[in-house]
This record gives sequence, C-alpha cells and structure tokens, in this order.
Amino acid sequence: MATSNKLTDERLKEITALPVTFDDDIPEFSDSDLKGFSPAHPEYFKVTPVKKAISIKIDLDILEALKAQGKGYQTRINSILREVVFSKSKR
Repeated sequence: MATSNKLTDERLKEITALPVTFDDDIPEFSDSDLKGFSPAHPEYFKVTPVKKAISIKIDLDILEALKAQGKGYQTRINSILREVVFSKSKR
C-alpha cells in the first residue's frame, strides 16, 4: 500500500477501521472519566460563534410567544435551535 500525506476519504476509512489497543500508556476512559477532564488552556476554547443574518418564516404564535418573554427573542430562537440541533447529534 502506498502512503500519502493527504487524508482522502479512502485513507480516513482505513484509519477508522484500525483497531485501538488500550494499555497502560493508552488507557480507555469512561464517559465519567472524560467529564472530569478540562483543557490545559481553557482561554483557547472560548470562541464566539460567527453569526449570519438570514430570513426565515416562523409561525406567528411561536414568534409572539418568544417576543412576549421580553427583549432578546432572536437570541432565544438561536439557543432553542442550538439545543435541538446539538442534542440530536449526540443520540
């Protein structure tokens, strides 16, 4: 097999198919172990997401309910979408 510095789809499939061997040098961590970890330099992980102005149609009753909660309805819409989108990707 020829080696290449480029990560093609084929090469990525080969890499992900390789088995992982856990030992003292590379232990397997549980989900609870991983929750206890934190970055060595957390300041590098505080990135503000880029915002993009768009135009969408929302049911009037939904929009009115969000506006009735006070200032910041667009931020609430974004938070709701973020929660739904990223909670589904974890399933």
